[in-house]
Amino acid sequence: MFVKICGITNEDDALFAVAMGADAVGFVFAPSTRQVAAQQVYDITRRLPPEILTVGVFRDDAPGRVIDTVHRAGLKAAQLHGHETPDMVAEVAQQIRWVIKSVVAGSPDAMHADQFGTDMILVDAPSPGSGKVFDWSLMDAVAEGPRLILAGGLDPDNVAEAVRLVRPWGVDVSSGVEKSPGKKDALKVKSFIERARAAAPAPHLGPDAMPYDWADDEI
Repeated sequence: MFVKICGITNEDDALFAVAMGADAVGFVFAPSTRQVAAQQVYDITRRLPPEILTVGVFRDDAPGRVIDTVHRAGLKAAQLHGHETPDMVAEVAQQIRWVIKSVVAGSPDAMHADQFGTDMILVDAPSPGSGKVFDWSLMDAVAEGPRLILAGGLDPDNVAEAVRLVRPWGVDVSSGVEKSPGKKDALKVKSFIERARAAAPAPHLGPDAMPYDWADDEI
């Protein structure tokens, strides 16, 4: 079970998420109360273990800006959380090894998620980034093929049920483990990761659970 803790704004929260077993941490460059600057993120990412997937989150930015920001921030991956086209995703993927494309549950993009040219698709609520839970049955309409990361209103209280019902490849959380916007709650982070892993159908890091070596990357 791949677990990503998103909306990281400070080094302490990043280090704690990693210590609790998160596979990935996300930094928001799109307009948000959790928005961070590239230099600030670089100062954090240089302290993280190489096996952690560090992700920059963008919304409707030009591919060139995404690529430049990812490199300046010392990140490994880009998450495109807007209305990016398959061509835009492909342009980013030429320079960034790991690309996560976000789609809205029940949307045409979700039904054609296999056309974005990346095998990591994050499925969010109709109001992306709102922290609201959506009808998980909509996951049935997402195109088969890509590895699906479930987002949208997840928290320590519902993540186990979400994993059991949806059986996603991974889960993503931001506001659901906060004590205030941009500041994580240590107990919630710990509980979220533990409960997600406990509910997963296969042992974490089993033969097919994690197909990537995040450390094997040149930035």
